[in-house]
Amino acid sequence: MLKSFIIILLFSLPFIVLPQDLITNTTNRNTTTLNGTWNYIVDPYETGYYNYRYQPYDQLPEKNNSAFYNNYHAKDKLELVEYDFDKSPTLTVPGDWNSQHDKLFYYEGTIWYKRSFDYQVSKMSNRQFVYFGAVNYKAEVYLNGIKLGTHEGGFTPFNFEITSILKEKDNYLVVKVDNKRFKEAIPTINTDWWNYGGITRDVKIIEEPSTFIQDYSIQLEKNSNKTIKGYISLNNAKADENVNLTIPELDINTSLKTDGNGNVQFEIPSKKIQYWSPEFPKLYDVFIKTGYQTLKDEIGFRTIETMGPDILLNGKSIFLRGICIHEENAMRGARAYNDADALVALNWAKELGCNYVRLAHYPHNEHIVKLADKMGLMVWEEIPVYWTVDFTNEKSLANAKNQLSEAIARDKNRASIIIWSMANETPPSDPRNTFLKALINHTKSMDETRLISAALEKHYKDGVNIVDDEIGNYLDIVAFNQYTGWYGGSLEEAPNAKWDIKFNKPVVISEFGGGALQGLHGTTKERWTEEYQEYLYEQNLKMIEKIPNIRGTSPWILNDFRSPKRVLPNIQDGWNRKGLISNHGIKKKAFFTVKDFYKKIKLQYK
Repeated sequence: MLKSFIIILLFSLPFIVLPQDLITNTTNRNTTTLNGTWNYIVDPYETGYYNYRYQPYDQLPEKNNSAFYNNYHAKDKLELVEYDFDKSPTLTVPGDWNSQHDKLFYYEGTIWYKRSFDYQVSKMSNRQFVYFGAVNYKAEVYLNGIKLGTHEGGFTPFNFEITSILKEKDNYLVVKVDNKRFKEAIPTINTDWWNYGGITRDVKIIEEPSTFIQDYSIQLEKNSNKTIKGYISLNNAKADENVNLTIPELDINTSLKTDGNGNVQFEIPSKKIQYWSPEFPKLYDVFIKTGYQTLKDEIGFRTIETMGPDILLNGKSIFLRGICIHEENAMRGARAYNDADALVALNWAKELGCNYVRLAHYPHNEHIVKLADKMGLMVWEEIPVYWTVDFTNEKSLANAKNQLSEAIARDKNRASIIIWSMANETPPSDPRNTFLKALINHTKSMDETRLISAALEKHYKDGVNIVDDEIGNYLDIVAFNQYTGWYGGSLEEAPNAKWDIKFNKPVVISEFGGGALQGLHGTTKERWTEEYQEYLYEQNLKMIEKIPNIRGTSPWILNDFRSPKRVLPNIQDGWNRKGLISNHGIKKKAFFTVKDFYKKIKLQYK
């Protein structure tokens, strides 16, 4: 057991090591969970990471360490006597620290996590990887005193190989978690949701054979509904390795050979495919077999495209009846992280009459995406390029690209995901346009089968609502947020509003709505009452029906959620009250207004 807080300097790497290529479909692999109780140490001054000259201990060059060692009477390690994990309190992983302890409710900074464990390797030639579903925001990861590397980004997965470090007994995994906000980050300093810190998603050890299936893409070919196209990538493979792809229900049993890099590409025709849709969310058992392992997935096949103002799912025009969702269990007032949390949110969405959900404003956990596959809900997935990102900063762009890469790598085989979103409410400028176009091109290079959008903004001139953002030229769906009746605009005049949308493309209102405190009643003129919110929705929906090319809506938002920006006493009290459902799980009157609207729309798009 680790009796004090130790960083092993002799073996620490003097440079940042990034995570290795992502291992996908971890739920169907040989894994050992590290979820559970972890010890933690709050370290606001980061004393465990920096010396008194603010130099990182794990990056000090060895030649400069002699005086450092002598001062601490240690040849190869530093003992900080003030720190003792085994005497420290505990946090539950996965989970945020803010909701677990009152004293950490507003905390932003560094917390060290530590988990001790034993591990029995199933086969000596196997390899092991530690996998994190997400850590918010920056993670520095150490196993048995050796630094594995660093990951930045609070909502995407990463993994490190630990084969040569793992022991049978007394392993200790230490993670420095830092959720401080800063200007160059993605997201940046200013957001309208709670900055939950911690190891917020599953942690597991993945055990694989020496050569293993690392990644694959198995989807319908773009512009084809009869050809399954994709690739399979093996890690540590030689040329001419045998790979077998089997989809029993489609009578597909295809033998493939790897190239010199361990990859195979394929195109397989099939005339028997039953297409995935909200009405019939068909998933096929898919098996990838090598001489070393068999990996199973459940994959649906569908086409998604646009034609003029229409969104076509499997060739049929659809209307996206949606709702925005934050990754939060409002009734706990905490970050959502498991199947049960996902089931609550998506069941509410289905009850509302949704066929689509917008997962705002960042990639949500894998549980909700896989459940959407099974329940037949289409998904808009987004990265947190939000409001005032530093669009001139190359490191910020690289960070955003990396988060896109990790989200697409994890979720590219999910039929439910139909839209990759680049940003939310970003102010137009030349640097911003260059930034977003780079993200669009990056997304297309990884996945050309899905639609691309972003939540833009409208502006108002001479009595007309105008949507003319240049970035709309590069999007498949022109989506924008508007808050008529809440942030300006007359509700009485809303149904007859004039619109000028410069694009002959499908239009989706990615956000609209207003706040209400559940249980507060009054007239339609009294803000914060359920009656005002209900009337706001009634008038907005009358307006939305008349917007040119309208093909979808996702009101803001499913349920009340925590936000430190929302502080009005006795009304908000730290909650954004725009939810159709309260933080106690009680539906507000506007919920039923939207539900009735979606019933009507569903009949129109039969």
